[in-house]
Amino acid sequence: MTDLAPAPASDPDPDLHLEQHRVPTTLGEIAVAETGEGPVLVMLHGGGPGASGVSNYHQNLAALARHFRVILPDQPGFGGSYRPTEDDLEKRSITEITVDALYQALDALGIDTFHLLGNSLGGAAAIAMAQQRPERVTGLVLMAPGGGWVPFGPAPTEGQKAMFRYYNGSGPSEKKMADFIRTMVFDHRQFGRDVVRARYEASLDESHIAFYHLYNAAFARRGGMDPLWRDLEKIKAPTLLLWGRDDRTITLDGAQLMLKQIRDVRLHVFGRCGHWVQLERQHEFEALVTGFLRERS
Repeated sequence: MTDLAPAPASDPDPDLHLEQHRVPTTLGEIAVAETGEGPVLVMLHGGGPGASGVSNYHQNLAALARHFRVILPDQPGFGGSYRPTEDDLEKRSITEITVDALYQALDALGIDTFHLLGNSLGGAAAIAMAQQRPERVTGLVLMAPGGGWVPFGPAPTEGQKAMFRYYNGSGPSEKKMADFIRTMVFDHRQFGRDVVRARYEASLDESHIAFYHLYNAAFARRGGMDPLWRDLEKIKAPTLLLWGRDDRTITLDGAQLMLKQIRDVRLHVFGRCGHWVQLERQHEFEALVTGFLRERS
């Protein structure tokens, strides 16, 4: 559901060129960044305030772009993509909207088959994409995904509550962002005030704030994420689950259902790691994703 990895001020590496696209769909424009060459890897970000494709994965791009053509869409409501309206969210869930928009964007870019990676809210979209069009997804990496997960403890979780609080009450602040980051990670001391400030500033876009209130209301009205766990057997792609043992947002206990229901699945658990596997265990994450997907390219 959430992602607040540090946002880059520019390209994540001076030698790594990011191409930027605005791809029209029947729903609205989808902002897409891409870099690298090779088999296509679509990477979907989480759903935290101010999240985007590049902010979620900028620290991983130099390693992954050596092996893949990396596609980083901003999901509807986030980054540079269009904002779903209240009417949109009344008719369909954010996951349904996102899957429709992303498949239209990939079609417009001429991308037929691809590897797919998703974190949290983006993990829910990745599950739904792999369920709906299994012939197009050649390898699937899910990092603490929403939708396919059924918690055994209280819900909403601590991290989900922190997400709901961020824009409510007195509104966003650096202190609330710092508190949010503490909830997302195992050891918040690795994130200084510059990170907190960058993520706070990225969360202040007025159109995103307006969307986020609608998104939270729709989430509450629907009783949470789409129950994608009911159809996990529809996933045909070989699947790698990555999870922080200490995740307080999408907790590890929910992985058991996915291990039981997805046909070709394996799980890697990181100790002393929270919700941001791609950041807290950056180099291990990059090696695991690269090794797993290259075997399937």
